[in-house]
Amino acid sequence: MKVLNAIASAMVLATLAGCNSAAPTANSDSAPGAPGDKPFWAYSGKTGIGTSYEAYQQGRYDDNSATGTVSKVWFSLAKGMITETMFGLIHQAQIRDMQFIVSGADFVVAESDGLSNSVEYLDVDPQGRPTSLAYRVTSEDSQGRFRIIKDIFTDPDAQSLMVRVRFQANEPGLRAHVQVNPYVNNDGVDDRAKVAGDALIAYSGAHYLSLQSAKGLNDGSVGFVGQSDRYSQLKARGEFTRYQSTGEQAGNVAMSATLGEISENSQFDLVLSYGSSEQEALAQGQKTLKRGYDTVLSHYNGDGDAIGWQDYLQSLQLERLYDASTDGGKLLNTSALVLKAQEDKTHAGALIASLSNPWGDTVAAEQGHTGYKAVWVRDFYQVAMAFLAMGDTQTAKAAFNYLPKVQVREDTPGNQGDTGWFLQKTHVDGELEWVGVQLDQTAMPIMLAWKLYKGGVLSKNELAQWYRTMLQPAADFLVDGGLAKILWNDTQITPPYTQQERWEEQAGYSPSTTAAVVAGLVSAGEIAKLSGDTDNAQRYLATAKQYEQDIEALMFTSKGTLTGEASDGRYFVRIAQDENTNGDTLLAANNGRAGMDKKQILDGGFLELVRYGVRGADSDSVTASLPEYDDQSLVDNLRVKYTFTDEQGRAYPGWRRYGNDGYGEDEKRGSNYAESGNNTDGQRGRVWPFFTGERGHYEIAAANAVRGGLTAQDYQRIQHTYVFGMEAFANKGMMLPEQVWDGVGVNPFGYELGEGTNSATPLAWTHAEYVKLLRSLTDKTVWDHYPIVEQALQ
Repeated sequence: MKVLNAIASAMVLATLAGCNSAAPTANSDSAPGAPGDKPFWAYSGKTGIGTSYEAYQQGRYDDNSATGTVSKVWFSLAKGMITETMFGLIHQAQIRDMQFIVSGADFVVAESDGLSNSVEYLDVDPQGRPTSLAYRVTSEDSQGRFRIIKDIFTDPDAQSLMVRVRFQANEPGLRAHVQVNPYVNNDGVDDRAKVAGDALIAYSGAHYLSLQSAKGLNDGSVGFVGQSDRYSQLKARGEFTRYQSTGEQAGNVAMSATLGEISENSQFDLVLSYGSSEQEALAQGQKTLKRGYDTVLSHYNGDGDAIGWQDYLQSLQLERLYDASTDGGKLLNTSALVLKAQEDKTHAGALIASLSNPWGDTVAAEQGHTGYKAVWVRDFYQVAMAFLAMGDTQTAKAAFNYLPKVQVREDTPGNQGDTGWFLQKTHVDGELEWVGVQLDQTAMPIMLAWKLYKGGVLSKNELAQWYRTMLQPAADFLVDGGLAKILWNDTQITPPYTQQERWEEQAGYSPSTTAAVVAGLVSAGEIAKLSGDTDNAQRYLATAKQYEQDIEALMFTSKGTLTGEASDGRYFVRIAQDENTNGDTLLAANNGRAGMDKKQILDGGFLELVRYGVRGADSDSVTASLPEYDDQSLVDNLRVKYTFTDEQGRAYPGWRRYGNDGYGEDEKRGSNYAESGNNTDGQRGRVWPFFTGERGHYEIAAANAVRGGLTAQDYQRIQHTYVFGMEAFANKGMMLPEQVWDGVGVNPFGYELGEGTNSATPLAWTHAEYVKLLRSLTDKTVWDHYPIVEQALQ
């Protein structure tokens, strides 16, 4: 593999003697302005994420494994900047951002001032496919005065983030600075900082962060953000006072230093490093600096004998999937890297939803917050299935082995109710966060177990053991229900009526939830039979059949009230909260949207009935629902489908979660979601790219059902509509978002149609759906289909 050629080193000499606007005017011991400005998380639309690849040791991460020390550092990129870096557990942010500042005689510009930027991968194969999560970010001044080029990656052998930064000046007299906004131990309110020789230190309790440079740091200073940090001072008065410490007061702090005048030698190697003491943090950084850029990057990539990201990709079965893409496999490689990077390295197999905090720049960072850096079993299942689709059986099995940590058991803290169901959302260490009951999340571990067994990843004996300890309690809950009594939740659950469906907002009878419950119970029946439990095998199958027989009666309306061009009154509703699917029951209000007649709210959940084998792709209730689901004549609040076009005029489809969705930017006020509270009436959920993948899976199933297999025309249509569509939704760093802009309402952010919003990027579910779509198209059959379900229900 080869690293991109270095940027040409010829720079314009800075001939002016010093720059008054960037020179310190005084030194002082303690910075004023505590506690600093109110802290917020960083922008969530990441254009890159990264961490080192670490090999398992018997299904776990161990410092004695083939890759040596396990580096537990993650980073993210947004708007051309280094944003949240994590250390320890994957959700434990340590900084908000690290940015570079350029000052001249009459200006000061920071990266946060909106420089135009590009993102490249440092390591690619001859076809341009990324082979490592190492990045080069180039930022351009709008007036052409300078460029900033950053190479960014972590050290696989230390707890460090390495940044090589180069500056190019097109006029003399420019000076470069660096400023870091620590959020040590995952919040921005309780930090202290100090200058320690030619290093900078931030700390909170027993958590430490250091900034060091191979050349040393000049004019090191610390302060409180917005009050006494370097950038604020430079902007306000063209000069700054150096402070040695933030003193006894804690708050939202900044650390900064002058790198020097921009000249021919304007290249600097910087390291952010972490530890449980000041000495440890400094030592980790020194270890990285001593090894140097070339050695660290070579190990990170996996060059030669080093074990790194190249080795991970080579262990997968990606080549056979490249032909199903329309970009030569670039997004597939990226997706494989991104999915593996979003696994915790203390708790092997803990797969998070996204290395981001949705709409983070307007979400206060005054207390610890996981955002999407947490475990939802539903998202988790999608990702585990993607690992299987790529041939990564090790991670898929580690993920399955992790699941007991998030199942409700007798010893689950605070549990006073029944057991067997899986928690809504948890930290990677199992700490409780949200405790609603979502029955699809209880079914999916059973479904995953069956797939692992059929794929030869779990032996029959292993399956039987897991049946007794984890799968049988889950299946029993899907049959019998029970009392969910933990934290705020005190609810009797009676399946298939779920407390929350897959959008976590409504109770009732849900097509997508019921699809998973039926598939889970059929799978449980087969597992019980293999485990010698014939009584429960029969019970699980009988219950699955009963739930299946009631689907249309509970969830399919024949008297729908939608008034679009394609509406005939016959379609699956998103969710029903009573047993009269033609009734006028109002759904609950959610995300600022008033509840509406259930017959007016569509979503694509009914397609999951086909994916899992509960309904045929050509079944009447499914085909009757497609026209309404695809009807673009519906009013925007109820409309679900939107069509986008790229610069070449190629069209591709996208769908919202459901009509009347409020989980997104405010269309009336132009603000982020929940920026003014989560009950403003203008909030609007946007298009989610993974629905393009879900529809592609349905089209594969439909072609097989109607024509007995995919024709060449079917293959090309699916490839150039749905595969291409997902690729078109990726951003400049090939990160796939949770939501993209649909063109409805006020748009102060300047989003282009189809561009990812500030919701959550990269979303693991979206990358997983893309991977699975390529596998399905390659195999010409739906990857996460369950033939046993189809057979059992005949």
